[in-house]
Amino acid sequence: MVDMIWLVPLIPLLSSILLMLGSATLPRVLIGLLGVCSVGAAAVLTLLVGLEFLANPQPFQLTLWTWMQVGDFSPGIAFYFDGLTLVMMSVITGVGFLIHLFSTEFMEEDASYARYFAYLNMFVAAMLMLVMAENLLLLYLGWEGVGVCSYLLVGFWYQNSANGQAARKAFVVTRIGDTAMALGLLLLFTELGTLDIQAMMGAADQQWQVGDRLPLIACLLLLGGAVGKSAQLPLHTWLPDAMAGPTPVSALIHAATMVTAGVYLIARTNGLFLLAPTAMMIVALVGLATLLMAAFTALMQSDIKRILAYSTISQIGYMFLALGVGAWTAGIFHLMTHAFFKALLFLGSGAIIHYLHHEHDIFKMGGLRSKMPVTFWSFMIGSAALAALPMTSGFFSKDQILLQAYMLPEAGPWLWLGGLLGALLTAIYSFRLVFVVFFGEAKTQPDGDTGWRMALPLVLLCGLAMVGGYFIIPVAEVFPAASTEHPAHWVEYVSISVPLIGLLLSYLIFHSGQLNVDRLVNSSLGQSLRRFWFSGWGIDWLYDRVFVRPYYRLSGTMLNEPIDAIYGLIVAINQTFNHWLAVSQTGRIRWYVASMVFGLILVLTLALQIPAEAL
Repeated sequence: MVDMIWLVPLIPLLSSILLMLGSATLPRVLIGLLGVCSVGAAAVLTLLVGLEFLANPQPFQLTLWTWMQVGDFSPGIAFYFDGLTLVMMSVITGVGFLIHLFSTEFMEEDASYARYFAYLNMFVAAMLMLVMAENLLLLYLGWEGVGVCSYLLVGFWYQNSANGQAARKAFVVTRIGDTAMALGLLLLFTELGTLDIQAMMGAADQQWQVGDRLPLIACLLLLGGAVGKSAQLPLHTWLPDAMAGPTPVSALIHAATMVTAGVYLIARTNGLFLLAPTAMMIVALVGLATLLMAAFTALMQSDIKRILAYSTISQIGYMFLALGVGAWTAGIFHLMTHAFFKALLFLGSGAIIHYLHHEHDIFKMGGLRSKMPVTFWSFMIGSAALAALPMTSGFFSKDQILLQAYMLPEAGPWLWLGGLLGALLTAIYSFRLVFVVFFGEAKTQPDGDTGWRMALPLVLLCGLAMVGGYFIIPVAEVFPAASTEHPAHWVEYVSISVPLIGLLLSYLIFHSGQLNVDRLVNSSLGQSLRRFWFSGWGIDWLYDRVFVRPYYRLSGTMLNEPIDAIYGLIVAINQTFNHWLAVSQTGRIRWYVASMVFGLILVLTLALQIPAEAL
């Protein structure tokens, strides 16, 4: 079965091509079946390969062919399978299948049904290529593939210019990180002579020492790519705007796949980062700063999808924090549990938007608890897991991150305190969303509750969000052994208590009203902080004035550049000749014959003028 692993990305890719070619002729039922079943087949194959691997957990490599041969550089179309690959493939295909099934009902009335599933299938294929790649060049192919697919999916409803602008923003901002990553790959190949991941890390261990300058530079360049793709500071600004795409796209890209690519990249190249402790500390600080910035911003939003978008940025920050403090297993564990509860929340928000006449403002909802019971319980369970309430999946993974952060020498307690503040804010904004949308007075009446194609993925994800924390992920052989030292019991008690305190505060402020904060909120300081946090800490404003506006001004000054006149003249000449040719096509046989005779006479006359010696 392991020899068939290449079918896992191939099946969704072939389905995508089929949907593109047959979009005008295929019936809608067949389009939905192709889109869903291709990812379902990939999930089944992943399950079978995973069961075989778990019976004998030895990493294996499968090379299909040599991609190119340039001197000593001969990267292959090759896959590497170990416990980390299995976790990533399971999340991509399993959660991806549920999102595809949900999409068949959510997008049922859309005119571009086939195009949607073609893009979605292609995205899954590219992400699978990324996590299965044996070498960094093939990984980079999948990396760029998910970038292109995210552009297509974010701007799926391109008729609205704002959606196109959001897609371009996502593409441009992530390209900044991708450029840094490409430079990192060039540096690694130049210094180590290979891009095969396992061979490269072995060569790095032999050639470099801990604390050397070159591994630090290489790791920082790889971190640049990870920051862009995983929407971390300072390249996070694309993700909230990417909510312009269909909601299931948000669930796939921003919960289960694309934004976790940066986390996977750092985890996969952990051997390099262990040689650069400074780079690891930077990873931890980037994660901490991002999770706090995004948590404060989520607390101020009123658009249901933007709340979840900033929540995603914040939770990816926890994963970066975990990787930075060496809690590799905890970071990947949180990646998996986050995929469960965040996909659940995004799909739940999609159901609300779908049945509430495309309303996004949570303050125009309310009272949906009895009207949409399936969605209500989906949000309750998803929000509990997001807030890391005890015994939910999010609790187990986030608790591991915070405890291992505390154990880091010197900076550990400060990182732990920052993570606790983020956990408190997460619990507050998670249940603020629940209390405002599902309790109180109903302001908009829904058309109904979810059909079975929406309800089934929600129910399954509810189960995963509850029990996913009990899973044991097979990554012990992938990462260095974690410290067995355990912090004092009071540290664990505090970590458990903070989300519960956040839930209580949210209940008192947004549901019962027993804790009135209007005076604080309406003060001059409160209003200033609200505007600042609502704007995402002014980072978009800063980029607009430092980069975007100067670029447009520079472009405006170059509109009438002299060199443009040369190209304008060439265009004008070609247009003139084209006009003359068009006029000459009259459709009259006598005119064509006369033109041919005139041309023949002209050619013969010119030929007779040429001396015989020149012929």
